[in-house]
Amino acid sequence: MKVLIIGGSGTISTYVVRRAVEQGMDVIVMNRGHNNDSLPKSVKFITGNINDEEQAKNLLKGKSYDSVIQFVAFNVEQVKRDIRLFKDIAKQYIFISTASAYQKPVKDYPITEKTPLINPYWGYSHDKIICEDYLRTVKDINITIVRPSHTYDSKMIMSIMSRWQYEYAHIQRLIEGKPIIIPGDGTSVWTITHAEDFAKSFVDLIGNPEAYNDVFHITSEKLYTWEQLTEILAKALGVKAKIIHIPTDIIIKHLPEMEGPLLGDKAWSAIFDNSKIKSVSKNYSSTIGYEDVAKDVVEYFKSHPEKQLISSEFEAMCDNLIEIYQKALN
Repeated sequence: MKVLIIGGSGTISTYVVRRAVEQGMDVIVMNRGHNNDSLPKSVKFITGNINDEEQAKNLLKGKSYDSVIQFVAFNVEQVKRDIRLFKDIAKQYIFISTASAYQKPVKDYPITEKTPLINPYWGYSHDKIICEDYLRTVKDINITIVRPSHTYDSKMIMSIMSRWQYEYAHIQRLIEGKPIIIPGDGTSVWTITHAEDFAKSFVDLIGNPEAYNDVFHITSEKLYTWEQLTEILAKALGVKAKIIHIPTDIIIKHLPEMEGPLLGDKAWSAIFDNSKIKSVSKNYSSTIGYEDVAKDVVEYFKSHPEKQLISSEFEAMCDNLIEIYQKALN
């Protein structure tokens, strides 16, 4: 099985590359040559920018693949480009969509692949929905759509209130004993999936005719409240979490940037039915929990001070919100 993976060094794709190699696949990774040190030595590389269509076309000339897996396409123009590039040289195109595309608010549980795709709150999810709509019209190549939910590894901080790429502030707030904001009343439940578990089922879809022209979500069956996730990380730090509940609409009023991440995703419970992926993957796995990796997360950030990034602006806005809400309560 000859597989081209576009991206290959991210949280999910790294584990997919490793699993595909373990399963005896001939894996080629196409990316710009960064962060490839953790990939198996047998992996071959094509160094280039997929977003430069002419460059990519030249790099792919004369090549063919059983499956192409796209981890770094986020809008429909990128997907249309991929179909132009791969329709004549690959049997299968696997597009990584997102489970955040499912209808918000969710009207029926558990979430299945038949749950409507409607997310007016988050541009990221909306763009993925448009990509899926286009791919359903493609006839020149077998399409498989995969919707991951919140997928993590031993380097990911679980925080519901953070600015992207500045999640370390969550650890810093815990260490300093500052209040941690949990939207709502803290009772909604959230599904998180370790990338190693995800990869076991995902690789079973590669080159699998049962997966052609179909869609699957792949999620764990481990559920947590955001309070539980916060307390797990606090325990790994050896501290006690100080939690404050603030209604989601008040949070968004003071921090408008949180509308997408909250109303478009994490403010709602996320409970999934994995029957469909289990029907085609004999290796479905849901064994790793956040409690199994929280100490590793803490150690990773301790040993990588360059990753200890904090947005002073965002944290000041959170502190201001907490002060305003506490005064209103009093």
